[in-house]
Amino acid sequence: MGFTSFAGRVLFASIFIISAWQQFNEFGVDGGPAAKALKPKFHVVTNHVSSKFGVEVPEIEIKHLVAAAIAFKGIGGILFIFGSSLGAYLLLLHQIAASPILFELYNNGIDKNDFLEHALKYSQSLAVLGALLFFLGMKNSIPRRQPKKKAPKAKTV
Repeated sequence: MGFTSFAGRVLFASIFIISAWQQFNEFGVDGGPAAKALKPKFHVVTNHVSSKFGVEVPEIEIKHLVAAAIAFKGIGGILFIFGSSLGAYLLLLHQIAASPILFELYNNGIDKNDFLEHALKYSQSLAVLGALLFFLGMKNSIPRRQPKKKAPKAKTV
């Protein structure tokens, strides 16, 4: 069971670690292709939030968002491999923050050509989110091993 669990965590975390490594190598001065792809989507989300809730979203440099995503995925993935709840929480935060921005279902109507593609990718992202929640739930439900108490020795008279 121990090796199987470890192998599963390695395979699961490899998605995040490889993605973080690729984005890190392409980062450059401006945040790389990830920042260029994220910029219009992030502005759509901020405009949507501002119009729906009447809250002004502060201006954030996109390259800082990409750097945070790289850190969350890289550090979270490595910690997750070793069974750390902190790693799972970092990956969970990344999924919660990135999914609505990357897969803008609220902006694409069902009649648009790429709606099905976005919906499928969003459902895969939700499946990953569910797996992280399952890991955290199982991690917290299994009691930690207690050291065996030694039976007191009988007194000899």
